[in-house]
Amino acid sequence: MIETLEKEVTFTFSRASGKGGQNVNKLNTKANLSWNIYNTKLITYREKENFKSKYPNSIKEGGVVLVTSSLHRTQKLNKDECLRKLMKMISKAKEFKKVRVKTRPTRSSQEKRIKEKKSKGQTKKLRQEKF
Repeated sequence: MIETLEKEVTFTFSRASGKGGQNVNKLNTKANLSWNIYNTKLITYREKENFKSKYPNSIKEGGVVLVTSSLHRTQKLNKDECLRKLMKMISKAKEFKKVRVKTRPTRSSQEKRIKEKKSKGQTKKLRQEKF
């Protein structure tokens, strides 16, 4: 899956802010990953829709997903970090919520609920002042 993903993504590099000493001013270590979600064959249509609903701010015009990393001091580590972030996003998009099946409460749970209500009412009744 990673090999297929690496074929579909493009990287650009720029100067990063943060740690790196004088290298921050000289080297392009910040990695920007671009991935077109509409043209990918890596995930299904349903997973693409789930991805769009979970990460609407990451998707730009034309279905391009942008992921950036400037966490590390080297270009390679930031590139790997971008791939890791995207893989995590894709795996989350593949998770779907289970649809809740409505069930009726059992007789014992109904009786238990009413018994608790009556005991609470009784407690409150005992707390009241009598004239």
